[in-house]
Formats: sequence, structure tokens, C-alpha cells
Amino acid sequence: MKKLIVVAIFLLMAQFGNAETLPRKEYPRPQFEREQWINLNGTWTFDFDFGQSGENRQLYNSEHLGKDITVPFCPESKLSGVTHTDFINCMWYQRKISIPENWKDKKIFLNFGAIDYWSEIYIDGKSVQEHWGGSSSFSVDLTRFVTPGNTHNLVVHVKDNLRSGKQTGGKQCSRYHSEGCSYTRVTGIWQTVWLEAVDKNGLKSSVVRPDIDQNQLSILPEFHNESDNILEVVLKDEDKIIARKEVKCSNSACIVLPVKKPKLWSPESPFLYDLIYRVKDMSGNVVDEVHSYAGMRKVHTANGIFYLNNQPYFQRLVLDQGYYPDGIWTAPSDEALKNDIMLGKSAGFNGARLHQKVFEERYYYWADKLGYITWGESASWGMDINDELAVRNFISEWSDIVARDRNHPSLVTWTPFNETWGSRESTYPRLIRDVYNVTKSMDATRPINDASGDDHILTDIWSVHNYTQEGNKLEEQLEFKDGKEPYRNANKNFLAVYEGQPYMVDEFGGIGWMKAEERKNSWGYGNIPQTEEEFYKRLDSQIKALKNSKHVVGFCYTQLTDVEQEKNGVYYYDRTPKLDMKRIKSIFEQIPSSHTNLK
Repeated sequence: MKKLIVVAIFLLMAQFGNAETLPRKEYPRPQFEREQWINLNGTWTFDFDFGQSGENRQLYNSEHLGKDITVPFCPESKLSGVTHTDFINCMWYQRKISIPENWKDKKIFLNFGAIDYWSEIYIDGKSVQEHWGGSSSFSVDLTRFVTPGNTHNLVVHVKDNLRSGKQTGGKQCSRYHSEGCSYTRVTGIWQTVWLEAVDKNGLKSSVVRPDIDQNQLSILPEFHNESDNILEVVLKDEDKIIARKEVKCSNSACIVLPVKKPKLWSPESPFLYDLIYRVKDMSGNVVDEVHSYAGMRKVHTANGIFYLNNQPYFQRLVLDQGYYPDGIWTAPSDEALKNDIMLGKSAGFNGARLHQKVFEERYYYWADKLGYITWGESASWGMDINDELAVRNFISEWSDIVARDRNHPSLVTWTPFNETWGSRESTYPRLIRDVYNVTKSMDATRPINDASGDDHILTDIWSVHNYTQEGNKLEEQLEFKDGKEPYRNANKNFLAVYEGQPYMVDEFGGIGWMKAEERKNSWGYGNIPQTEEEFYKRLDSQIKALKNSKHVVGFCYTQLTDVEQEKNGVYYYDRTPKLDMKRIKSIFEQIPSSHTNLK
């Protein structure tokens, strides 16, 4: 990938010091990279507003608030410099933004990776835009509100009512202390913030669909404004041009690039093609250039089997919750994201179920690059799945998530919900059908696991959770018996019945292992093994049970790392190994990726 430069570096140095110390300085959207951008991470001012009186006090006009915070880290985290872990229902952020003079005649966007949960953006005291959704990325068009060459005052108002039941929260704890499988909360800005200049007729987005059956790559572009300009699309294998095409800048365009003898993407061979978009004016001048990449791969399900590139593929997934001791939901560095994937691969997994958190795009970039399949999941816990407003909030947030991440080759399954065992008839079945249909209308290329671990309504993957610790009992429970529905986690008269979908145990294991002094305040599933050898034997028996279970075509082990009081990871919370990882790897890899008992 081409390494893009950050413009106006002197502005960053003036406001934050040396750019080398800027937190999370890498470009946050690696599948849609532009040169003209400014990273706004670093020191902002902020104030909590527990009485929610900030609007009356006109904090949107504030040019300096009372305390400092390091963005993009949430105020609950150590890396933010704040470490306030009680509930935060309302807060305000402030900083100055300087618009480069050479951005004149450009559209100017303020981009947020994520803000939890509701936010309103002000420029020089004027409200510009509101946003709902704690995990979805969004852009704010500042063009009418700022002047190139000038400095403006940016204020962000945030509200986060985790206990309302109306919003997503994931594993954020609804009680004061972390407990069970709920952990430290996240409020406000928790992903990178950046400014970007785009030509008024520039490329807004693209949908990229590989088709390995016809050896072609299809691209559907969308523009900020349709025009008589020309879009040039170039597909490259390093320096070699594989395909090139020019079309008029129309949202009706469908670009088909032939890819002869394509190099297929897989965890075993994660080849990526470079993809370059250039918008040219009528004189042939490049007015917008975006650098991207694509992987030629196909996923589908048929006859109870999950296929990758038309071959049965057994998924050895690990549950990854994406928590960090110092950053909570925000990785302390780009290297930390990469390292988590390397840890998973070193433990014998070929992918991860990204659990109850929407991971940032840089994570997917590393998964694409390193070869690591992923399941994209929402932070659905915390919302009342039987409440109409909560449902409305979810559908809009989930749609934004699908649109953002659907071009990543590593992402092979959508999992909007987890363990919806409190579901009731009426609102919930309609919710699942709507989410399924909306997701399919946006991306028909991936299977959908409607609710991990049940309650299934309309699903392409039949997932179950089973934490039975004894291998022989686990195998017995997973046996398919004629005339009986297979093992599942819920039985209600309005739920779907099993109809031959790929059957995956997408949570199991969770074997606790912790230091002796931590055992009173920590937990794992089942009785804690007393010796390392007992741990290995228990894990081995569970893997053998899954391998022997004829209809099981994939698993997800709980979990990659410990998270706070839940200590059932194969690594400690600080990412150091607990046990002999070579032995752990050999146990998980008893089931090769090519394994299937079904024909």
C-alpha cells in the first residue's frame, strides 16, 4: 500500500508538538486513503456535564474547557489521562481546528471513527450535525461552516445513557463495578478524529465485489456530485497493471475489471491487489485520488458446509472482545491491533469472532493483510431487543457498520446479535427479519448469523453456545439424532427450526486459568484446572469432541485474552502467554482448515 503523507504538518506540530508523539497517527481508513488529511488526535479540552446544563451554559461557545483529555481514548481509560470510571451521562469536548489555505474550493469533512453514543457537532457555536450510534463512523460536511486559511472552534457535545435500554453498549457494565462478563464502560470519542479535503466532484464511496467464478472484480462507485468527469480505476499486482478502465462519473456506473488467473485471498495465502481510483476533469487533470485494495475471494454456504473459494473451510475461530488494559475499547497503537491477530494465529486459530464490539477499520486492514478471517458483530448487548425505539436506533447504526466494512476480504460472516435469550414475540422476530433483509440488500455476498447462540429467526448459520467442559459429554450433546432437533440454546414457539444450515459452535471452552492469588475474584467456565496438564487434557478432549461431531463445521473458542475479571483467555490481559503456546496451537490445529465430515 502506498504510504500517504499528512498535509499541513506544521499545524500539527504547533498544536501538539512533534507529530511523532501524536497518538494513533496512522490513517484510519486504509481501504479509502487520501493524501489531504489532518489527524486531530491529541490533547483536547473537556468537561463533564452530569447535570446536563451545558446547553443552558452555552458550552457550545466555549473556546477552552476545564480539563485536558487525550483523544482518541475514552475518559474511562488510562491513556486518556482522565481515568473516570463512574457513569458519564454527558460531556463536552473542545479544540481549535486550522483549515489549510490550499483547501480552497474543496469539500471539507470532519470524520469521527466512533463516538459513544449520541453527539452534536458545533463549529464556532453553530450546530452542524447530530449523530446517533456508539460504534458507527460518520462524516460531517464543514464546507459551509469553515474558511480555508482560518482557525475555527470545534465543540463536541456527547450523551451516553447506557442503562436506558435504547442504545447499544456491548460488554460495558450497567452496574458501578465490572462483574461477570461485563467490563469498564466507554464514553465519548474512542476512535480517531480527522479532517479531510475532497474535490466537490470526488469519489464518495465504492462497493467492491470479487467474483472468482467469472474471474472479475466489480465496482459500484458513488460520487459527491455526478459530473462529466472521468473515473479511472486501476487494479495492480505490485507494479504490474492487471486491469484498467475509465467511466463517466455517474452513480449508475458499474465497473467490471477482468482478472485473469486471479491470486485468491485466504488465511493461508492472503494476497491483496492494489486498487487506485482517479477522478479526472475534462482536461485530464487528476482532481481526486483514492488508494485502496481488494482480495479475490468467495464465501458461501451450501449443504450444511461453509465454503471459502468453493472449498469446504473449517473455521477455527477465537472470541476476541477487543479490550485493552490501558485503552479499554481503543487499541493503544496500530501495532497492538496487528499483534492481537498474530497472537491468534500463533495459538492455532485461523480467524476471530469480533465479539460485542465493532472493531476499527485498521483491525480489518491487518486481518486482510495477515490472513485472518473475521465475523463482524455489533455491540448489541444493553439494548432492549423488544423495544421499538431501541430497534429503530439499532437498524440505522448497523446499516452504517455494514456499509463501512463490506469491502474487507477477511470479513466472512455478519453477526448482528448475540444471545438474544430475552426475546419476546412481536417486535423481536420483526427486528431480526428486518436486519437480515437490510443486511442482504447491502451485501448479499456473506452469510448472516442472525443471533449468535440463539434466538434464531432467519439465519444462514446455525450457531450454538456450549460450555460443557467434559469432552465426552460435549460430543454426546452435539450428536444429531433422527427425528430430533439438534442441540440449541433456546426453545420458543416463534423461533426458527433447524433446516440444514452450517452448524457451528461459536462459543465453547472458556477454560479458566489464572494465578493462585486471583482465583477468589476471577472466573472461567467450569471448575478451574489444578495443573497445566489438566488444562491441556480438558482442551484436547473438547477439540476431539468437535472433530468427531459430524455436522459441526466450525468453532469459536472463548477467548483470546483475559478481560478484567474474566480470566479464561489463552493469553493474559497484557497479552503475555499463559501456557505452552506451541502445545495449545497443536491442540487447536488437530482440526485442519480443510476438515469436513460432510460430503
